[in-house]
Amino acid sequence: MQQAFDFKLECECLFDVLKNLNDHDFKQTTQFKNWTIEDILGHLHLFNVAADITLECGQKFDAFFANITKELNSGKSLLQAQYPWLDGLSGRALYETWIEGSYQTAKKYSKVDPKKRVKWVGPDMSARSSITARQMETWAHGHEIFDVLGVERTETDRIKNIVFLGVNTFGWSYVVNKKVVPENMPYLLLTAPSGDLWEFGDKNNEEIISGEAVSFAQVVTQTRSFYDVNLKVKGQVAAEWMNIAQCFAGSPEKPPLAGTRFIQ
Repeated sequence: MQQAFDFKLECECLFDVLKNLNDHDFKQTTQFKNWTIEDILGHLHLFNVAADITLECGQKFDAFFANITKELNSGKSLLQAQYPWLDGLSGRALYETWIEGSYQTAKKYSKVDPKKRVKWVGPDMSARSSITARQMETWAHGHEIFDVLGVERTETDRIKNIVFLGVNTFGWSYVVNKKVVPENMPYLLLTAPSGDLWEFGDKNNEEIISGEAVSFAQVVTQTRSFYDVNLKVKGQVAAEWMNIAQCFAGSPEKPPLAGTRFIQ
C-alpha cells in the first residue's frame, strides 16, 4: 500500500531533523499549545500504537483507548492523558521508541488490504484512511518541530495524500462547526511541490481556491493561518471553508491566528 510507504517517508523526514538533539533539547516549547517536542513525539507514538492495535483487533483497540477516555473524562487534556501511558518515557529514549514503532506501523499497514475496516475514536475507517491519517498527523505536528528548530522542510508530492484528506473532509469541516454543508465544494487548482497541477471538484464552479498544494494542506491541518499562506479564494463558500477547515476528527478547533505560526 503506497500510503504506508508515504507514512514511513514522512516519519523519516522528522527522524532526521531530530537526530542530533539531546534530552534537554526535546523539552523545547513549540508554538502549538505550548507543547514540547517530546509532548508531540509522545502523542504521535501513542496514536501509532493505537493504529497498530486496531489493525489487529477492534476489541483490543476499545480496551486500549478506554484508558485514555477515562483520563479525558476526569478532566484531563489529551496531552495530560498520554502521560500515564508513557510512564516516564521521554527525551531520546522516547525518540528511539517512536522511531522503532513508526517502522513497525508502516510495515504492518504495507501488508494489509487497503479496504479493511478498522475501529477508531470516531467512525470506523479503511486501513488506507488510517495510515493516511498517521501520515497527516506526522506531517502536521512536524510543523511545530521544524518551526521551533528554525528549519524549513523540503516538501514532496506525497503531500497529495493529505490534500485528499482535506478534500474529503470538506463536509466534516462544516458539520463539526455546526454549520450547514454547502451543496458544492469549491473547485481546487493546486500546484504540487513537483510543479504538477492538481484539480479537485467541478472546474465550472465559480467558487475557486488556487495556489500551492502545501498551503492548502497547511490550512486544512491547521498548521498555518489561511492569511499566512499562498492561496487565493474566489467566492463566499471558498473563503468560509478556508477559515474553518479541519481535516482531523474530534471537537472543533480554531485555526491559528495570522502571524502566530512560523519558522523561528
